[in-house]
Amino acid sequence: MGRHQRSGSLSVTSSATPSSDATELDFAAAADVGCPFGRVDALGPVELRETAYEIFFMSCRSSSGGNTAGAAEVSSPVAGPRGGGGSRVKKALGLKARRLSSSSAAMVAQPMMVRTLSQTSGPASPGRGRRPMTSAEIMRQQMRVTEQSDARLRRTLMRAVVGQVGRRPDTIVLPLELLRQLKPAEFADGEEYHQWQFRQVKLLEAGLILHPSLPLDRLNSAVLRFREVMRATEIRAIDTAKSSDAMRTLTSAVHALAWRSGVGSGGGDACHWADGYPLNVLLYASLLHAIFDHRDCTVVLDEVDELLDLIRKTWPTLGVTRPVHNVCLAWAFFQQYVVTGQVEPELAAAALAVLADVAADARGTRDAVYGKALLGALGAMQEWSEKRLLDYHDSYEKGIGGAPTEVMEILLSISLAAGKIIADRDAAADADDAANFAGDRVDYYIRCSMKNAFTKILESGMGDGDGEPGVVLTQLARDTEELAVVERRSFSPVLRRWHPAPVAVAAVTLHGCYGVVLRQYLGKVTILTEELVRVLQSASRMEKAMAQMTAEDAADCRDDRAKAIVGDMEPYEVDSVVMGLLKVWMDDRFKITMDCLARAKETESWIPKSKDEPFAGSAMEMMKLAKYTVEEFSEIPASAKDEVVQDLVDGLEAIFQEYISFVASCGAKQNYLPPLPPLTRCNQDSGFFKLWRKTVLPSCQAPEGGPRGVGVGGGSHHVPRPSISRGTQRLYVRLNTLEYVLTHLHAIDKSLVAAPSPRFDGARAAAKSAIARVAEVAAFRLVFLDSRHSFYHGLYLRGSPPSHSTSLCSPLYPPSTPSSLHAPPPSPTTAAVRYLRSISNASWFFHVAIPRQPFGPCHVRRLLTAISRKVVDGRPEARRPLRGDMEVGGERAWRGRRQARPLRPAPPSSV
Repeated sequence: MGRHQRSGSLSVTSSATPSSDATELDFAAAADVGCPFGRVDALGPVELRETAYEIFFMSCRSSSGGNTAGAAEVSSPVAGPRGGGGSRVKKALGLKARRLSSSSAAMVAQPMMVRTLSQTSGPASPGRGRRPMTSAEIMRQQMRVTEQSDARLRRTLMRAVVGQVGRRPDTIVLPLELLRQLKPAEFADGEEYHQWQFRQVKLLEAGLILHPSLPLDRLNSAVLRFREVMRATEIRAIDTAKSSDAMRTLTSAVHALAWRSGVGSGGGDACHWADGYPLNVLLYASLLHAIFDHRDCTVVLDEVDELLDLIRKTWPTLGVTRPVHNVCLAWAFFQQYVVTGQVEPELAAAALAVLADVAADARGTRDAVYGKALLGALGAMQEWSEKRLLDYHDSYEKGIGGAPTEVMEILLSISLAAGKIIADRDAAADADDAANFAGDRVDYYIRCSMKNAFTKILESGMGDGDGEPGVVLTQLARDTEELAVVERRSFSPVLRRWHPAPVAVAAVTLHGCYGVVLRQYLGKVTILTEELVRVLQSASRMEKAMAQMTAEDAADCRDDRAKAIVGDMEPYEVDSVVMGLLKVWMDDRFKITMDCLARAKETESWIPKSKDEPFAGSAMEMMKLAKYTVEEFSEIPASAKDEVVQDLVDGLEAIFQEYISFVASCGAKQNYLPPLPPLTRCNQDSGFFKLWRKTVLPSCQAPEGGPRGVGVGGGSHHVPRPSISRGTQRLYVRLNTLEYVLTHLHAIDKSLVAAPSPRFDGARAAAKSAIARVAEVAAFRLVFLDSRHSFYHGLYLRGSPPSHSTSLCSPLYPPSTPSSLHAPPPSPTTAAVRYLRSISNASWFFHVAIPRQPFGPCHVRRLLTAISRKVVDGRPEARRPLRGDMEVGGERAWRGRRQARPLRPAPPSSV
């Protein structure tokens, strides 16, 4: 009895469970991971823990054989001193010995299990030795059961097993025995007894009806009787005396439900009241959590071996097997790792070690309860782990509870191990898929984490600064490249254990993510701007870095799948994008210029706006558009534009040529040549001459009947001053317009690019040809239409002195100022030269076709020289070649006249 008294002293003096929330470990603290085994709505975590301890106590008490000593001590104390280094479980799981605090440093030589009374109830009594705590006492403290509840439970079980020595615990319906033995007097008040009684009834309902181990018909008579008693218990505490009708009804119903047998149940020698899933697994998981020190939840007790041996005695009652035990133990370590803030990687490593036994069990065990527990626990472990692994950059870049790579590696191992076990149990799983499971999952983790990290960088960039898309994309390219460097340096060495080319996968993923954003940006861009070019250059640099990382990582790998990753990188094709935008931009510019040309064809009136601009307004508008296009093209900072410069030139040149053709469409010079009369020898006063004069010069009628000298000496005949018609003036504007276009073609060519050969050759040739044509038309119109009266009276009236030759060319003079509205440019340009040569040709035609005796070579030279002097007035350096050209024209006209003298057209000289 001394041992019993000492045990009672231990119960009295031992402290109760700490009530501080900081030291209480409960299932509610595991809300982050959730319960993988389901739930029992009728029982909460505290009620499950208390019930688990009661089953544990009953199992250990019954196994002692029923002797008094065994009943007092419950289980034998640890035989001999043992430290953490002696725990075979901790060695197998890789758990280190417990770290002692400074206050317990003096006890370092003692085993961890040797906790004396001074640790729990203050200093020991003088003269008394320190007695080690038993495993059962440690279990009570770990389960946070009060001494009052423990003593009450002891007394109840001692009364229940009286005369039943050797009765197995799995044949005892513990809640029913507790209801029979415990009376209201053993509780503080009636309310406490009522709550305790109703908990026992709810436990029976959960084990026998809600979660039975064998299938049950809910309309069974025993179920209905039990429900009736339960409703009465919910209202008030029922009488539990043997003579009570309620108690007899409850007992008969419980026995009828608990002692049922079914196929594969193993006979009727055991009752089934707590072995149904998930009640049994929840109760067993509550027991397993007792191996963690409630004062330091990250520490596994050094007495874990003894505690697990005692917990194993509950297997028959709870229907737990070794495979189920391994699953629950793996989950217990993993859950403890999570609820303690992931600060102790040893707990996760222990869970991973237990998963090796689980994998071996899973290949040969097909029990239904085991399958549910396995899939529930491993599925929860994999799900929680993957939530971190799918964004491991955010979870482990700063480190959680140690080196980030170490923590990530352990969690990655757990996730892959759990997922592999689940995949192997799937009979329909493909063998190749199972073999590549780890590599495929790691590939998935890398891609998801890269996408999440990229999204965070993008959102951060869009939230900072002014939010300009170009600025955001430029910075995003730099940040993406830095992210790839961090991935290669910090995480890829860990991931390479399961994946042959993690750097390549990360680089390809980031490249694709940036490509999506870049294409969205390009889809909204219509013109090639400097900002866009910077974005494309940043993208190109980033793409080259990613391609280099991918190539280097895949080159060191012998796996064909890794080498295939390189082909997954879809290039941005920056040069093609630039070329496409350049072509779109050029097409838009060409369209604007063509619209200008179309308007000119419809509305151009060849009337200049001012004297300072003696050319068509359409030419000014078109040249401005062309100049603006070339300037904007030159400002584009893209190397690809050198490849399309010829396309720009060809497009502009085609438009210029069409415009030049439009300007030159002014008729033909033959339209203004008068018809030549037949050669004759008749005199000037003949009727034929008069008829020809009326036909050729209807508006400039010569006086009839007058002699050849009339109007010259006496002044009776007045020669009106010739005037230039509007049509001729418009031809001058066309001529000025062509010269304006030709001049600006040279300027545009120089401002375009530094090219080895000049461009716009076709347009320049077309402009020069058009100038010659328009100049001839203008000259022939001026000579044969506008100046016909002056030429007729000045050259062919008898007695007209040669001194009048200068006045004859007044209609042919270009203006004396450059601000004229109608004349060709007052400079020795192509248009002026062409114009004067046309005048010369027209005059030559006059002198050959209609010669006059007094008008000799000197007169022709004087006329043409006066014109050239008027044109090049003030420019001595240009006067000589142009004047010489006119003199040559005069000589040619005189030679033509002499050769044509035998056959002179009318009017003939008098005979």
